Amino acid sequence: MTHLRTRAVHAGQHPDAATGAISTPTYQTTAFGYGTLEQGAALFAGQAEGYRYSRFANPTVAALEAKLADLEGAEAAVAFASGTAACSSVLLGLLKPGDELVFLGPLYGGTEGLLRAFSDRWGIRVQDATASGLAAAMTPATRMVWVETLTNPTLRVNDLAEVARLARAHGAISVADNTFCTPVLARPLELGIDVVLHSMTKYLGGHGDATGGIVAGRAGLVTPVRQTGLGHVGGNLAPAEAYLFLRGIKTLPLRMAAHCEGALAVAQFLAQHPAVRTVHYPGLPTHPQHDLARRQLHGGFGGMVTFELARAERAEAARVLNRLHLFTQAVSLGDVDSLACHPASTTHSFVSQQAREAAGVGEGMIRLSVGIEHPDDLVADLGQALQTGG
Repeated sequence: MTHLRTRAVHAGQHPDAATGAISTPTYQTTAFGYGTLEQGAALFAGQAEGYRYSRFANPTVAALEAKLADLEGAEAAVAFASGTAACSSVLLGLLKPGDELVFLGPLYGGTEGLLRAFSDRWGIRVQDATASGLAAAMTPATRMVWVETLTNPTLRVNDLAEVARLARAHGAISVADNTFCTPVLARPLELGIDVVLHSMTKYLGGHGDATGGIVAGRAGLVTPVRQTGLGHVGGNLAPAEAYLFLRGIKTLPLRMAAHCEGALAVAQFLAQHPAVRTVHYPGLPTHPQHDLARRQLHGGFGGMVTFELARAERAEAARVLNRLHLFTQAVSLGDVDSLACHPASTTHSFVSQQAREAAGVGEGMIRLSVGIEHPDDLVADLGQALQTGG
């Protein structure tokens, strides 16, 4: 299978051997019978393949992991109960006290809050390289470099090939959160990144009805993440959730095309509106990394649009947000439904005001997750919300 659109449907899935069912069954079970004492001992010793307990592995979850490994071009993948569980398992599985992690921000506020918590509690030094640049921030103690393919919420484009090169030169593991792009638009492993992760809750699921995360990369890196995250922490994904993700991913390429089409139309509209000061969208020629985005992204520039109001006040942001009809105020993203939020009071309330200001997350900023509705309807909704005197 050459085309990603085909692989999104078929990778990791086969008609059920027992029944011929085309859709992967939901194996809603905690344990699996292994037949004999000898077979059970071999399973627990890692000397035989098979299933024993759903915290460690489950056939429905395994099909999902195989599909995502295929789409990301990875040797292996492991699924978790949330994107945060995936992030935590990467940190716990691949770092130790005394190690240093360097990140390029701004990151999703929950991720940065998690990194800071690990720094405070587990002795892992966390360094923000956003201002200084990655090369200047790295030290002999740097063991991991963490980036987002598109930063949340400012939609800055990180040069993944350069990040991978610098990390490799320092003997560090490079990690890219590819949630905003999905493997439809960007495949970080092909650019040299070591580990890619997603909040599957967002675009991969796509319908706002399942929570999950996934980590993919070389088997030598994924194995300790699996052992720690599932074996020790117990952050396993439920098979019913895995079924929903398997179903959602089949339409991912089609949905991403609609998201990208709508986001570009919204960004172009906002860019010429007098009530808007700045639009952050890598598909606009005015975006500072537009040329990099054209080289690094394939098939579109994503479904996220962030803009800053000319009146950079929370009251003005509230006025606009509270007038929206098609955009629901919610903090998730990647759904078929369009969503809107005020990052300073929601997604980035986890970090200090100083950190928000340094990242450019101000009171007049609004983040949009553009759904698959018709772009004209979304533009009209934003237009009426931005009107003054009404």
